[in-house]
Amino acid sequence: MPSLLDRIRDLRNRLVSDPGFQGWATRFPLTRPVARAKAAALFDLSAGFIYAQTALAFVQLDLPRRLSAGPLSADDVARLGDMPPESAERLLKAAAALGLSERRSGGLWGLGEQGAALLGAPGVEAMIRHHPLLYADLQDPLALLRRGGGGGALSGYWPYAEGHETQAPAVAAYSELMAASQAMVAEQMLNAWPVGRHRRLLDVGGGHGAFLRAAHARAPQLKLGLFDLPAVAEQARAGLVADGLDVEVTGGSFLDDALPAGADLITLIRILHDHDDAPVMRLLRRVREALPTGGTLLIGEPMAGPGGSPKVGDAYFGFYLLAMGSGRARTIGELREMLVESGFRNVRRRPTDLPLVASVLTAQA
Repeated sequence: MPSLLDRIRDLRNRLVSDPGFQGWATRFPLTRPVARAKAAALFDLSAGFIYAQTALAFVQLDLPRRLSAGPLSADDVARLGDMPPESAERLLKAAAALGLSERRSGGLWGLGEQGAALLGAPGVEAMIRHHPLLYADLQDPLALLRRGGGGGALSGYWPYAEGHETQAPAVAAYSELMAASQAMVAEQMLNAWPVGRHRRLLDVGGGHGAFLRAAHARAPQLKLGLFDLPAVAEQARAGLVADGLDVEVTGGSFLDDALPAGADLITLIRILHDHDDAPVMRLLRRVREALPTGGTLLIGEPMAGPGGSPKVGDAYFGFYLLAMGSGRARTIGELREMLVESGFRNVRRRPTDLPLVASVLTAQA
């Protein structure tokens, strides 16, 4: 028998799907705001791709920076994009509807509130530029689901997802993307956990060292280590040395090689959700072996289900990781079970200001 909650949900659905009820809800003053918001959300489901492509054209013309320097006319934008003025006007109007641009006096266009926010979040802009690969794989979402993921444009961008060789040219692009978007995640993690209480931090899968730079700014006395694939580690070492940071960089595979010992804090930042369950368990056991008793594992990534951000974890990363060919966003409960099975204890969620950017867990060895 269906539960009481299920019966209530079924009743709700019968009402919401009834055209008569929809018409009444839009006319009745108390329900009209809710009905309008629901209608707008429903339209967004069909128009979301157009919104995303509007944002892509906006950033491809570098309009966040250009408009922040001063208003432009539609003719100015037309020259930038080698397009008719009418097309530039169409783009600017569409961007204004999304808050990216806004009309200014004298027939000019300036940066909108969302455009200003985008300017302050380079990681979001980097993802917008990167999304054509994902959209190519999602052109036929049922075909992607039926083949079980991978095998497309996005999996080629992330060669390790399907076990392909990772040489320097291949890792440079995705390492730069990760570095561009890491600042948002780093801020959430460093606000959630005081890394300064530790002696030595090892960032596993640390890319070009964006998180270590942020951690060093918070706790300059903290000794730092980075572990990543050899091709990534080589690039990271050069950049860190150029910036004058003293970081012990080790190249290897965290699925096949032992992790360097000596750290009392190990971080996994947007690593676990990139991998399937068996590799995740291997990695967690290697982290447990590398940590001393009482050492801390700090995990930060988008998480699914309650306590996480379902739109980001279940919807966005649900399909992104499918197209990539490896991994899944996990709930906090699922990660807790995997951590306990790997020998960790005292697994705790650490609240963050923006769970859609990252949820944070700590566990003790």
